[in-house]
Amino acid sequence: MPLTTDVYAPFESPEDYILSWTDLIWDDFGLGRLPVHYAKDVVVHGAYGPIRGVDDVIAGSLVKKSAFPTRIGTAEDVICEPRGDRAFISHHRVFHSGPQAGLGVYGPATLNNSESRNMAICLVRDGLVVEEWVVRDEYRVVTTLGLDPEAVARQVAFTDETAGLFGTTAPTDVVLTGESGPRPDSHRVEAEFIREFVADVWNNRRLERAPEFTQRDLFLETTRARIRTRAVNYQIDLTQMLAPFPDAVIETRDIAVSTAPEQGTRIGVLWRLTGTYSGAPLYGPVTHSPVEIMGSSQFLLRGGRIIREWRVYDEIAVMAQIAKARGDVPTPH
Repeated sequence: MPLTTDVYAPFESPEDYILSWTDLIWDDFGLGRLPVHYAKDVVVHGAYGPIRGVDDVIAGSLVKKSAFPTRIGTAEDVICEPRGDRAFISHHRVFHSGPQAGLGVYGPATLNNSESRNMAICLVRDGLVVEEWVVRDEYRVVTTLGLDPEAVARQVAFTDETAGLFGTTAPTDVVLTGESGPRPDSHRVEAEFIREFVADVWNNRRLERAPEFTQRDLFLETTRARIRTRAVNYQIDLTQMLAPFPDAVIETRDIAVSTAPEQGTRIGVLWRLTGTYSGAPLYGPVTHSPVEIMGSSQFLLRGGRIIREWRVYDEIAVMAQIAKARGDVPTPH
């Protein structure tokens, strides 16, 4: 069933809805418009735990805007897919840049230019965002501000909620129904392709299969602004991502597929990694403690195979979980 236009009216398309609302709120200092955009009982899932209710969304946005008043968010892509005739899911990849000119959650203004890639996955129903999953490369934010990631990680608090970052069990078949609800039957082949890639290459450690899914000139852009090219360097990077958590389980939680002549086939994936920090000591001495990561990837296909992946997850949140397990004393501002 096609999506009805009043779901994203008065904007031209779901993509225009996402981009225009982003500008109306952030570029125009329009934080008071948030109740027109978000449902009153919206749930925003983030790397440190959920935010419930539009009032708390406004409060957090105000603190962020005061610290980065002139920061610009530039859209790199918006992948949208219907969820019935009254809703759609959007996977919005955005690059942020701008100076920290005010007091922020990490301390006084540094006046340094912050830059990072974020992904916002929004479930929009009847014109309102009812649920959102926000994934940020906060490690890149911290280092571009000239701050110490380990010191920052000791300051932030990770959720104590037993339900974790998602609050739900993993979907049984994400190609049919993900976190955002039932998918349309279109683009089933592409969705199954990516599901198999994450399940077998990532989760089952069948890294030798990576060239089967990728083009020769593969590009990966991942956390800390790192770029890896070709399948062999993709394989190396994946081993390094998983090595701190050798028992890691990766779940695909949501998939959305968009195609356009000028952009090609793009696939947004929301994923979850759980494991124990018991392997490579990337984040300091191992603790054998549990870690949960909310991550997001966007894939560009060419000729039915992956030519680019953009991958985002919050390593500061990972370090915060480990610091908490280690019993590190918070560093004063």
